[in-house]
Amino acid sequence: MLHVVGIDIGSTYSKAIVLNERREVVGTAVRRTGFKLGVAAEAVFEDLLKNSNLDRAAVTYVGATGYGRYTVAFRNTQVTELTAHAQAAVHLFPDTRTILDIGGQDIKAIKVDAEGRVKMFRLNDKCAAGTGAFLEKTARYLGLTTADLGPYALRATAPVSISSVCAVFAESEVINHLSKGVPAEDIVMGAMVSLGGRAIQLMRRVGLEPGYMLTGGMTHNAAMVKALEESLGASFHIAPGGLGQLNGAYGAAFLGLRRVEKLLAEGKPIPPAAAQQATGDTTATVRRWSALAPKKRVEPCRVTGTCPVVGKPVDKLLETAA
Repeated sequence: MLHVVGIDIGSTYSKAIVLNERREVVGTAVRRTGFKLGVAAEAVFEDLLKNSNLDRAAVTYVGATGYGRYTVAFRNTQVTELTAHAQAAVHLFPDTRTILDIGGQDIKAIKVDAEGRVKMFRLNDKCAAGTGAFLEKTARYLGLTTADLGPYALRATAPVSISSVCAVFAESEVINHLSKGVPAEDIVMGAMVSLGGRAIQLMRRVGLEPGYMLTGGMTHNAAMVKALEESLGASFHIAPGGLGQLNGAYGAAFLGLRRVEKLLAEGKPIPPAAAQQATGDTTATVRRWSALAPKKRVEPCRVTGTCPVVGKPVDKLLETAA
């Protein structure tokens, strides 16, 4: 039995997922990253093993991605976030051509081809007002949790504009609106509309090609999804079963599994598993390989009718997600 792990060390959250040889999701884990990235990598991996009922020795291969990918000491390889997101998106939804990923640190717009190769990408300006971190900060100021944001914003009746592109000035706008008696839900929805508009403008810079997919933690936020789709004038693919937030980790695991299959087909040894690797050296050199090397065609879950979650066909998952 093969168990391949993908770990995505993001600026705000660390995500992990394990796939078996049938490309089924055996387990997942998500936790806040904090400021010690190496510790976060080990912790989310331990959470994953516990959630999957696996021990370390059962893990065949580990792929890492995210801006903290080099801090995953027990990785077999690392891939860029762009490659991981692109490959996962096209595998889950074959018609995907434009991806929008909203993270805590940045927003990525990625244009891909039918094979999941990145054709073009753009990142937002380095300002927190254009990221998920701004919404989290707004939530804290209003005494809300990030989980409250979506349901709260959906109660808005007259969203107000948050026009500033700077997080500091945007916070001042929030305070000003509150001082004028504007309901908090209208402010929250206004912040989402503002963020959504900037995100769609980023997508326009790579070229809007139908087949849109949204990834990242904002896939859990129904109000944010609504704001984005209204600004875009079209709907987004969102992976069912909570996989939207785990898209990067899924891509790292998917590419790792493909690598293992290639090594087995060629009769070559698989690199040391996680249980055999030291965890002290976070800069250890690992074997490098091309994530986009010629490969055997794998039918996407939308074609086979079985999504990569154990025991659940894709149609049922989509009904649940809806």
